[in-house]
Amino acid sequence: MIRGELDAAGIHDERLRAAYQRCRDLNARHGRTFFLATRLLAPAQRPAIHALYGFARWADDIVDEPPAAGVVDAPATRLAAVARDLRASLSDPPGTDPILAALADTVTRYRIDTVLFDDFLDSMRMDLTVTDYPDRAALDRYVHGSAAVIGLQVLPVLGTVVPRAEAAPYAAALGKAFQLTNFLRDIAEDLDRGRVYLPADELAAFGVDRDRLRWCRERRCVDSEVRAALAAQHAVARDWYRFADTGIALLDPVSRPCVATAAVLYAEILDRIEDSEFAVFETRATVGNARRARVAGSALARAWWARRAGHANRLAPASEPG
Repeated sequence: MIRGELDAAGIHDERLRAAYQRCRDLNARHGRTFFLATRLLAPAQRPAIHALYGFARWADDIVDEPPAAGVVDAPATRLAAVARDLRASLSDPPGTDPILAALADTVTRYRIDTVLFDDFLDSMRMDLTVTDYPDRAALDRYVHGSAAVIGLQVLPVLGTVVPRAEAAPYAAALGKAFQLTNFLRDIAEDLDRGRVYLPADELAAFGVDRDRLRWCRERRCVDSEVRAALAAQHAVARDWYRFADTGIALLDPVSRPCVATAAVLYAEILDRIEDSEFAVFETRATVGNARRARVAGSALARAWWARRAGHANRLAPASEPG
């Protein structure tokens, strides 16, 4: 399947093809819902989405995962190397690292603003030193780089039926909604890493602080105050989904089924959290395989009709650079 996608995207260099394959493998292994949604895109679009995901996943793993055997560099040193190598790859593609080679090729083909990657790496660096966010403004600064810019990165690949700047706020909002969902779902894991991604002042309004969250984590339970605080954060995430959903119609028709599917499935994680009465310290909210298949299956026909209508032809990337 990947060979057909690469052929459709006009990627013929064997080294680049291997680089895109590496990114696709990362997406398939780590981003199950996201990967399923990408199957609804036109084949020519998929390699670029995989490259963008692969880079984001790679950098995020440097921050969150224990280093591989034999790796002695501190995460800050490794992130600095990524930033340096990214600049080199973007100025003289395709670079040497396979993930950066695929990313640089995608940036060139779709003319993606490179400032978005600087903003992303800034937020990754914040994860090395910042463990709490005093208010919504502070958290929003982090979320801009960690999630909103991801929506802006993929927007040129998805295509729009309006000027891109008009669709940009909605793309950024969907990235933000996904991230806020993650914050609620993964609060226990984040606490174990020493981080709280919820505004401290908004938690305090319900009598909740880090110590109280830690108490719940240790006992795998939620008390009434924590439940109320999490419900308030849940409502914020819902608002972002509602805003982002209104922007899906601004995307190219061939991309709408993919984005709508991702939005529905991620929003259903919020449903699972609510249905569990916010038992986020006891279980990790997920959407089952059968449900994911049903949602994707219903979107498949819409994606197929959009391609048959010829919309995908407008989304083909530029020919292979160089």
